[in-house]
Amino acid sequence: MPNDHYQARAATLHLIALFEALKGFAAIAASLGLLSLVHHDIQATAHALIGYFHLDPEAHYPRMLLDDATLLANANLRQVVLLLWGYSGIRLSEAYGLWKDRAWAEWLAAVSGAMYLPLEVSHLLHSTTWINAGVLVLNLAVVAYMVVRLRQRRAQSPAPAKN
Repeated sequence: MPNDHYQARAATLHLIALFEALKGFAAIAASLGLLSLVHHDIQATAHALIGYFHLDPEAHYPRMLLDDATLLANANLRQVVLLLWGYSGIRLSEAYGLWKDRAWAEWLAAVSGAMYLPLEVSHLLHSTTWINAGVLVLNLAVVAYMVVRLRQRRAQSPAPAKN
């Protein structure tokens, strides 16, 4: 039975590692998409996209797209791309470390996941949806799982020798 327990823990860790890798690759894809917009009028592109699909620009999601296009038009896209690459590097490093069952990756997952919790709670209070609640619960579960694993590591490590 202990072997089954170890395999279940490894599978859970691998699943979290795959999710972190997915976030890292998504950030790379987003950065490449942003790079393709560097020499384009982002607001005009958003308006053209909304027109192409015959959407109401005042509807919720098209309005969000236009608002985000305005933000991107005013941002330094190269800096945003560099931030996305940094985020991707952290997520992919974390995924590698979790896959290889490294304690530093568990610390990184616990701390970085916990940093998002206040933002997710705020977002949930501002916009209560099942998706926002699910994201909060999932992130809370990952943070809790990492804390439990780190405590188990501490309990299993040998006590330091006293002189």
